[in-house]
Amino acid sequence: MSAIRVRGLDHVVLRVADLERSLGFYCGALGCTEERRIDALGLVQLRAGSALIDLVPVAGPLGGAGGAPPGEEGRNVDHFALRIERFDEAELRGHLSAHCIEPGEVGRRYGAEGNGPSMYVRDPDGNVVELKGPPDGDA
Repeated sequence: MSAIRVRGLDHVVLRVADLERSLGFYCGALGCTEERRIDALGLVQLRAGSALIDLVPVAGPLGGAGGAPPGEEGRNVDHFALRIERFDEAELRGHLSAHCIEPGEVGRRYGAEGNGPSMYVRDPDGNVVELKGPPDGDA
């Protein structure tokens, strides 16, 4: 049995050039609701059913870390998160290393179900994938 059992998509993080335009699209047109905002980071989290869509303006701290704005020379997807069944750091590190994947640092991060452990890895094309464990019950 694999050390990683995916339960579903937890969240997607989009780098956006115009936050208000994006809020109009996702909230106004698609019916998402704003769940959380952390202005110091440049992060707005929207509820999309059981998952989240995080918007990070390219002019903010998080969005600016991704390079050029979305377009020919820049990417707009920062990362996506897979909610995994359980989070055993040692087991995950061993499993990923056995598949020649460099395990990232573990941190306690907020996701669609609340705060819990997570780790970032990169896929073969350099896309960032967050492996998000179960919530720890603390806000």
